[in-house]
Amino acid sequence: MAAFKRVLLKLSGEALMGEDSYGINRNTIERMVKDIAEVVALHVELAVVIGGGNIFRGIAPAAAGMDRATADYMGMMATVMNALALQDAFRQAGVQARVQSALNIEQVVEPYIRPKAIRYLEEGKIVVFAAGTGNPFFTTDTAAALRGSEIGAEVVLKATKVDGIYTADPNKYPNATRYDRISFNEAIEKNLEIMDATAFALCRDQKLPIRVLSINKPGALYRAIMGENEGTLVHM
Repeated sequence: MAAFKRVLLKLSGEALMGEDSYGINRNTIERMVKDIAEVVALHVELAVVIGGGNIFRGIAPAAAGMDRATADYMGMMATVMNALALQDAFRQAGVQARVQSALNIEQVVEPYIRPKAIRYLEEGKIVVFAAGTGNPFFTTDTAAALRGSEIGAEVVLKATKVDGIYTADPNKYPNATRYDRISFNEAIEKNLEIMDATAFALCRDQKLPIRVLSINKPGALYRAIMGENEGTLVHM
């Protein structure tokens, strides 16, 4: 039996790239959707916040020197593209999903409406939240903390390319060690960049735990949903 009834899954845009340098790797997104569908089959209500780094990375050099707010809006649009790709992959896998955007693009996706999102979840549909918070200067990590709090999620699962939070970047420092558990205050004080401080602080204030895990590790999402000690838990 699943340990959680309602979950907010934060997917980084970079996770969709697979081994590619940017964009969406079809095999990768299909594997992710399969893992998520396995969790939804447990009658877990699941919402997703998606990043846009996989698309924005390709245009980042052109954005150098650009006004920050303009660049952030471009990043939000990238998350909408990723959300549509996810929705289509869910559809092909026979899973119902709805995209809600913090920016109004009603010809493409519906706007974010909290009661409607909660109703979709109660109906067993996946809700994909796009365009971050709809405001510049806020990351999609903060959007995950915000949406997770709004929908009454019991946990935020941050799925990245690393299998938890380390004392230092494990790709640069092979001797870095992984935290099994860490408090919000310690994560903020140590400036651990797996999530930004605003997201950590919001989750701390709402007593919403975060579990950081690898999206590339087979079965990691399932084990986290079942309450097993997967990745790193950030708690009060």
